[in-house]
Amino acid sequence: MRDQFQKPQISKIASGLLRTPGLFRNLMLMATGGTVLFGLVLGVGVLRSGSRFFEGLGAMFSLSQPKPEVDVRTLVVRQVRGASELTTSVFTMESVVPTRQEQKLGNYTIGATTLLYIAYGEVRAGVDLKDLSPADVQVKDNTIQLRLPPPRILDSKIDVNKSSVYDYNRGFLGLGPDVAPQLQTLAQRETLKKIQKAACDQGILKQANDRAELVVEKLLSTAGYKAVVVKTQAPVSGSCL
Repeated sequence: MRDQFQKPQISKIASGLLRTPGLFRNLMLMATGGTVLFGLVLGVGVLRSGSRFFEGLGAMFSLSQPKPEVDVRTLVVRQVRGASELTTSVFTMESVVPTRQEQKLGNYTIGATTLLYIAYGEVRAGVDLKDLSPADVQVKDNTIQLRLPPPRILDSKIDVNKSSVYDYNRGFLGLGPDVAPQLQTLAQRETLKKIQKAACDQGILKQANDRAELVVEKLLSTAGYKAVVVKTQAPVSGSCL
């Protein structure tokens, strides 16, 4: 029943369109006019620009991919950071440090223990290249300019394998306290301070800066730049004892 109802409706609509020839004629004229207008535009474009017209038309409908951009500064930072902590100056020193601990009874000293420690210490200085950022790198034409982080003490330690206790004495009748480990630790701590001060007094940070400049300059020269400029910074206040 539903199909029988729809078929007469469609027949009525078709017969209505056929009875209105003016409407059908107008639709045909609009389609023909649009085709003719597009043909005229196409012809004029071909006459005026020749093959360039088709190239431009093709460009409108073709997908173009821009050239990939490479951040050279980031690549340089990654390359230099590979060296991590760049140790460019090492100061070594052997020092003899005496230590003493008394044993008291009330206000009276009844004995004393002395320990003489021969310590071998080492201080390393340089620049931490992990602190580099792309803002520290400037690239122009074939010239690259890089600013290094400030130099600092990277490490200081007592080499226990090369150090030793030279003398340990608990005094008369051994009345001094038995504090060998404590005195040895105290000797190592005081030796480390002494060696750090000696390294700073002899300009270890300046040496680290100068050598870091040469090392990084050679490293960047292998990247193919004609000119390499490496700038250093002054040490941060208080970074050296």
